[in-house]
Amino acid sequence: MFETVIGLEVHVQLNTKTKLFCSCPTSFNHKQNTNTCPTCLALPGALPVLNKEALKKSIMFGTAVGATVNKTSFFDRKSYFYPDSPSAYQITQLYTPIVEHGYLEIDFEGGGKKTIGINRAHIEADAGKNMHESDYSKVDLNRAGTPLLEIVSEPDMRSAEEAILYLKKLHSIVKYIDISDANMQEGSFRVDVNVSIRPKGDEKLYTRVEIKNINSFRFIQRAIELEVARQTEAWEDGVYESEIVQETRLFDQEKQETKSMRTKEEAADYRYFPEPDLLKVVVPEDMYKEAIVIPELPDEKKQRFMDEFGVSQYNASVLTSSLEMAQFFDIMMQEGISSKNAVTWLSVELQGRLKNGMTLTSSPVSAKQLGLLVKRIEDRTISGKAAKEVLDFLMTDNMDVDVAIDKLGLKQVSDLGAIEKIIDDVLSSNPDKVNEYKSGKDKLFGFFVGQAMKASKGSANPQTVNEMLKGKLNS
Repeated sequence: MFETVIGLEVHVQLNTKTKLFCSCPTSFNHKQNTNTCPTCLALPGALPVLNKEALKKSIMFGTAVGATVNKTSFFDRKSYFYPDSPSAYQITQLYTPIVEHGYLEIDFEGGGKKTIGINRAHIEADAGKNMHESDYSKVDLNRAGTPLLEIVSEPDMRSAEEAILYLKKLHSIVKYIDISDANMQEGSFRVDVNVSIRPKGDEKLYTRVEIKNINSFRFIQRAIELEVARQTEAWEDGVYESEIVQETRLFDQEKQETKSMRTKEEAADYRYFPEPDLLKVVVPEDMYKEAIVIPELPDEKKQRFMDEFGVSQYNASVLTSSLEMAQFFDIMMQEGISSKNAVTWLSVELQGRLKNGMTLTSSPVSAKQLGLLVKRIEDRTISGKAAKEVLDFLMTDNMDVDVAIDKLGLKQVSDLGAIEKIIDDVLSSNPDKVNEYKSGKDKLFGFFVGQAMKASKGSANPQTVNEMLKGKLNS
């Protein structure tokens, strides 16, 4: 039996307006090689100047994961040559990073928690982007110099499931404190996975393989599973030492395999040395005090939803799994509605109607509208069934909820006199059924309810119809 050992390196693009060492914009999707200058092109004589907002956002992250924030840190030069790195080196932090020794807790679906250590988080400049055509490659340097926070976990995860739980929690924290949009498709949240195996009970760390730049949680899970299977098979076949080498591999989605990209360099290969063009980084006290005041984190929001609104632990976990859903729920609750109904109409009714890539952020029905719709169910203005019709209507026609209810003619009739007349008409039209009911056929009660609702065209308040029917039939 083998144990899986997983460590993760996550590169988070910080959402600053300008790059790490120059004033070029960090906007995504601009024309290639237009957001560049002598500094990010590494032209002779151009010198870097640190973006203080990147420093502040890094401190915010360190605070969010209970880490040590080094008020004095240093930049180092990492030497390597790739076509997307015009300087032939990267400015990073090896020896004294801004953040060290943090942690986060993951929650398992069936209950239970586990603490995953965060070894460090350091600031570094991103490279450009290679684009490969049929028989040649192009380089776009718009991204070169974009500020990254590289977050390095301890090798504490023992399964693909734990790795995904860690990544989703990390992803939500980054978004909650608003240091990155964390868009995986655009490369704002890129993951390198380090995987090794070892016999159960063995404490030794064996050869690790790095799988680079996987851009979805589903692909990350699959890549880990495939790599663990490859290493396990090699061990069982007696070829582990010859086949499993320290290297960088890529995940091939179509072939469903990991394949070798290049041998993995050691730290000495990068010839690290202190960055000569930058002074040591000393965090000003006023910046530090400002940066450590961070927004409500997922775990804090989850506990508040449980304490303030009586939400179950499971539903609170679902609601706080994304910042957008948590904010949506918070706004809905401003209407003074029950949390149980709010959860159902948000997580089931609305989300079930979001199709073709639509998200809560782009939903045609706002949180305030959905909260008011739930309120109209609870104050008996409309029935739950009618509310679904209203919601369907609002998905394509944006208008006030009450205006939509009136337009669709779905307001419930609660006038006792009007409902009594409908019931009397139903009973007088079905004397034989009334006699059968009074003779003991209780199941006919549903027939009378259905006839009354049909006669009112669904507008009668169902609860009032039930109560009044019981009174008349049992008298």
